[in-house]
Amino acid sequence: MLEGLGRFVQNHFIRSRRLNSTRLVAASFAVLILAGALLLTLPISSRAGESQGFFTGLFTATSATCVTGLVVTDTALTWSPFGQAVILLLIQLGGLGFMTVVTMVSLWAHRRIGLSERLIMVSTLNLNELDGVVRVVRHALIGTAFFELAGAALLSVRMIPKYGLVRGLWHALFHSVSAFCNAGFDLQGADTGAFSSLAAFQDDPLTLLTTSALVIIGGLGFFVWEDLWKNRCWKKLTLYSKLVLSITALLVLGGTVFFLAAEGDNAATLGGMTAGEKWLNAFFQSVTLRTAGFNVIDQGVMTDNATVMSCIFMLIGGSSGSTAGGLKTVTAWVLFMVLFTSLRGRESITFRGRSISERRAMNAVTLFLMVLLLFVTGSMLISLTHQTTFLHAAFETASALGTVGLTAGLTPTLARPAQVLLIVLMYTGRVGVLSVSIAFLVRRKDSLDIKYPEFNIMVG
Repeated sequence: MLEGLGRFVQNHFIRSRRLNSTRLVAASFAVLILAGALLLTLPISSRAGESQGFFTGLFTATSATCVTGLVVTDTALTWSPFGQAVILLLIQLGGLGFMTVVTMVSLWAHRRIGLSERLIMVSTLNLNELDGVVRVVRHALIGTAFFELAGAALLSVRMIPKYGLVRGLWHALFHSVSAFCNAGFDLQGADTGAFSSLAAFQDDPLTLLTTSALVIIGGLGFFVWEDLWKNRCWKKLTLYSKLVLSITALLVLGGTVFFLAAEGDNAATLGGMTAGEKWLNAFFQSVTLRTAGFNVIDQGVMTDNATVMSCIFMLIGGSSGSTAGGLKTVTAWVLFMVLFTSLRGRESITFRGRSISERRAMNAVTLFLMVLLLFVTGSMLISLTHQTTFLHAAFETASALGTVGLTAGLTPTLARPAQVLLIVLMYTGRVGVLSVSIAFLVRRKDSLDIKYPEFNIMVG
């Protein structure tokens, strides 16, 4: 069936000129979301045997496909095993990029991968060049299977004794895929209460560290995987890979220390834990904010400082070419370099004997301004349509836009217009940022050689 789908997509869309790559990526996600919503609307998808309605299915399918994790109903309490399987499939396809999976099916069917298909894979994985893209994607799919199965094996050590063999294996696999794809969906609601996520595992290093490892690995990016596999030595890694690894380590460790300091005395979060549990849960909080969406503490009772920092972490997200969302780590670093260079009064952005092109810098600024505009607008609209503080509305907005999935408890209680807004933000956060990145990659250069007279304006 997948081979036939791949042939259909190639013949009717990829190799035709009816859709450019930007529209194709956006359309593929939209079709996948719609198909998932229709499947989740079926009575067989519901634990109660009755349809949950199209809107609930649409919200859940959007959240799963965009690997977010925000839900209006608890996953375990609402969806049957069939419905959970649909959600898991949407998470996997959404995390890897639907068009990438379809194109790789064509490769396995011994069909030639042309320039159009390579461009689609570069676009959906947010890579920088066409060279070796098929190899990178092939290794990405193999690596994905390996890490998800390894994570499931480790999690089954806890899940099987807790839930039995069959249910324990299903829980382990579901949570492993959800963690690796940075989705944040969980099946704990039936046992530990609705929307409880991983709160029951606050004192379990195996579960939290395994989940954290899957989140971090999935958020590094497939290009970094390829570089690590090829070189296996820090000195031989590309500058980009070094930046990704360094920034990721800095954010994770810095976030751990910050949340330990901010929430260490908060009795509603980390205050009542032992010293070891505080470090473990602060570390997990720092990791899960990188678009993972699992929680071990109540996000709605954190201090204001911790909530603001959480919004920043969620908007930064993971790295390019990964299963994570957000603005991306290296993009945030480029923005910092633009600021640092401007404050020093220099025009050329340099780092370790290398320069960053003006085009790359402008791309980073464009993405940042787009995300910032959506974040502020979404926060204001949610705070206007729901009786809540602007800070909590901003938390939900950052979670949706960064495709994170954490909630301060607002999402299930929001009015329908606000929930529709979250759907738009989730889709925009996953597909919109991808589409803008693709536009940077394929935009025309015809007018770049045209120079117009300058005029002076006052800034500041």
